[in-house]
Amino acid sequence: MRAIVVRPGSPGVELAEIPGPEPEAGAVLVEGLALGICGTDREIVAGAYGWAPPGRDRLVLGHESLGRVREAPAASGLRAGDLVAGIVRRPDPVPCACCAAGRWDSCRNGRYTERGIKELDGFGAERWSVEPEFCVALPGELETVGVLLEPASIVAKAWAEIDALAARSCAPPRVALVTGAGPIGLLAALLSVQRGLETHVVDIVTGGPKPELVAALGATYHGHGLTRAAVDADVIVEATGVGQVAIDAITATGPGGIVCLTGVSPGGRSIPVDAGALNRELVLENVVVFGSVNAARRHYETAAGALARADHAWLEAMITRRVGLSELGAALERREDDVKTVVDLCRDGGDGAR
Repeated sequence: MRAIVVRPGSPGVELAEIPGPEPEAGAVLVEGLALGICGTDREIVAGAYGWAPPGRDRLVLGHESLGRVREAPAASGLRAGDLVAGIVRRPDPVPCACCAAGRWDSCRNGRYTERGIKELDGFGAERWSVEPEFCVALPGELETVGVLLEPASIVAKAWAEIDALAARSCAPPRVALVTGAGPIGLLAALLSVQRGLETHVVDIVTGGPKPELVAALGATYHGHGLTRAAVDADVIVEATGVGQVAIDAITATGPGGIVCLTGVSPGGRSIPVDAGALNRELVLENVVVFGSVNAARRHYETAAGALARADHAWLEAMITRRVGLSELGAALERREDDVKTVVDLCRDGGDGAR
């Protein structure tokens, strides 16, 4: 079968012929349908990130999955034909307290593994297998957009943490601000709107699909950056990973505010910060700042519900390019109007840009 293969630590990617999944007792055999491409994949392809499985130098890429069950154990609750996605992270072997409780998204010793990223082959293949406990069923009506489940699970976790922190306040949040209108930012805005919050999204572009996608949610788009948005937000979800934006977000929230950092900033750049003034503001205004990464099974299930409730035409519009498996190079290119690029694992060619 064909698979998308990289050598972590070395730039490059190839479409290679590899053996199909070995029959494994208790595993679900899946026909790959689609694979989402994100910044992490591009980092791995550039040789800047990723780990091959032990004893090997190659890794099958891909963690944003969608597939159809071909075979499933009777006890799994899944049947041939079901639409599914694979959970990315696996608990560490010790396990730590969080992994033992099914919260591998909060692994405390760093010994977790991840499909397509860290020591486990990913979902970028024509067929893959997965343990039933790491396989999430999706309703059939999500066939064209279910590949968004993994990024949606990231924001489902972020919002679950925000909801828990908001319970400390004497009044529920009313206004949310999301920095960045990429896939994570747009999905964060979707879940904000579904919670009934007045939602604002900040980015630096004024054209392309992003403003229209935000407006279609009933949210407000600000295309000139955070400093000019002037929104008095109760909750801020930072989704750019830009260091200066993260600092600006921390200082932009109101009293009792919550700032969730979901973007990962690259190192090597210093930003002058008045640490004393920042500390004073956080303390005197009871502001909470926290980071959130990855997701556990319950977040995938929450995300599946959020996607099912969303306008499917809006989700379709988020996927701005679909390319065939043999056009992998095009999928990895960054284009000006890209929001989400998806590789169609059942199709060879034809750029489906809208």
